[in-house]
Amino acid sequence: MALSTMYTYRSTQFLTHLRNPLLRIAIDYNCRQCSTNSYKKGVVIGVYVDDEGKNIKLTPSAEKINQESNNVIVKALKIGNGFLKKGKSRLFYNANNKYGTIALVGIGKEEIDSNNLDDGVDVKKQNIRDATAIGSRSLMDCGIYDIDVSEMGDSESAAEGAILGTWKFQEYKKKQDPTPKISLFENSEKNEWFCGVAKSTAQNWSRKLAESAANYMTPTLFSNEVQEVLGKQGVNVVVHDKQWAEEKKMGGLLNVAKGSNEPLAFLEINYSGGCKNQKPIVLVGKGVTFDSGGISIKPSLSMGEMRADMMGAANVVAAISAIAELKVPINVIGLTPLCENLPSSNALKPGDVIVAMNGKSIQVDNTDAEGRLILADALCYAATFEPKVTLDLATLTGAMMVAIGGAATGVFSKTDNVWNDVKSAGYYTGDRMWRFPLWSYYSNLIKGYTGFDLDNIGKGKGGGACTAAAFLKEFAPPGEWVHMDIAGVMKTDGKDSPYISSGMSGKPTRALVQLILDISKKTE
Repeated sequence: MALSTMYTYRSTQFLTHLRNPLLRIAIDYNCRQCSTNSYKKGVVIGVYVDDEGKNIKLTPSAEKINQESNNVIVKALKIGNGFLKKGKSRLFYNANNKYGTIALVGIGKEEIDSNNLDDGVDVKKQNIRDATAIGSRSLMDCGIYDIDVSEMGDSESAAEGAILGTWKFQEYKKKQDPTPKISLFENSEKNEWFCGVAKSTAQNWSRKLAESAANYMTPTLFSNEVQEVLGKQGVNVVVHDKQWAEEKKMGGLLNVAKGSNEPLAFLEINYSGGCKNQKPIVLVGKGVTFDSGGISIKPSLSMGEMRADMMGAANVVAAISAIAELKVPINVIGLTPLCENLPSSNALKPGDVIVAMNGKSIQVDNTDAEGRLILADALCYAATFEPKVTLDLATLTGAMMVAIGGAATGVFSKTDNVWNDVKSAGYYTGDRMWRFPLWSYYSNLIKGYTGFDLDNIGKGKGGGACTAAAFLKEFAPPGEWVHMDIAGVMKTDGKDSPYISSGMSGKPTRALVQLILDISKKTE
């Protein structure tokens, strides 16, 4: 998993007179002189600021750097009347014996107003992630790739911001930017820092898988990469083929896959970190490595983004990678049905009737509602493990994007307990979660036909995300089950979360890891 970076730097102009002696050590926002700096190591430190960008207070680490640098940071801030807004940075170079360049970033308020907590995320953690991302990228703009990052009161969030914020997809470029080395400035909170590194590195892998061109990320190539990465971590990965799917009578997966010349694959991943008799958590991820819509073909505009229709599967394998890295004492099974959905003379046709693994017949009125067909078989297979909790993730419906945009993952849960756990994990990691209904109203829309058991899109109009969840409910294993529709958060423009650049987001990989961490603590 290569760690690389992308950033478009927007600095705040620091006004100073050209004759000011501090000009030698402070502030070159266009980095014109950074290339002459003999020091190739930088540090990111933070300051607390109020809403107006005033009343600045250095963090303890920033104060330490300031004292080691002959108080130049405070002096420079005084020149600017103590003004530095949240999310903005100032650069100081040749001010410190150890660090050639210092990036000072506004974190926001030290104490968050309790009236502003109802935003679906931990605002304080988000501010730290933003600050470390912005500071690290500003240093990289100056050609500095050896970066120490201050914990700013939360080393886990600091690690996440820096590692997620400096990642860049550049797999197919002839000349690639250097990979940054990100380290913790302080000598404390190593466990929390390591946890943040593991989570964010996993999410970057998920982003890499989702961003990859479909011809470089076929079901076979996806399987090979997962075997290579997880195999090195001691995780057992079995790749099932078409013959196995036929033996299991997986009519959904087989019929969706038959429109493509690329062979299907079904990954069965076993992480055994818990007791032998402990019931596992089963994670199921939709893995359509390219979705044209099949015969019900999609509009050509933005169809290329459907290379990321396997992001549910990417999230599952990435989360298991982090879980293995953290050695979480729990058993986890990952299941990812992988195929392409293409139109051809062999492709599934609208009106065809297929039979899922559990024997239920399905009329396929829309071949672009294929994700639920392959997930139906995967959920049936999940039941064979007698899971404690089953959770599936899928870029399932455009209706989810219509409902809530890119703000949150849509969550469907049969019980309040597991929903509260999901919501809490998302709040912690900055991945908003929003619960949708699983009412019988939606189940009735896909049932009640005379010639077959279920219809893959059902009757009526509207509520497409809820109807899709109701469809999956027909195949979910007994016990706790959660469906997460991640279509809305599949990609980001970088505006909502400055620490995640525009493109495929990899969300909500870290929330999935956090959820499993939380469940493991309850089972200890």
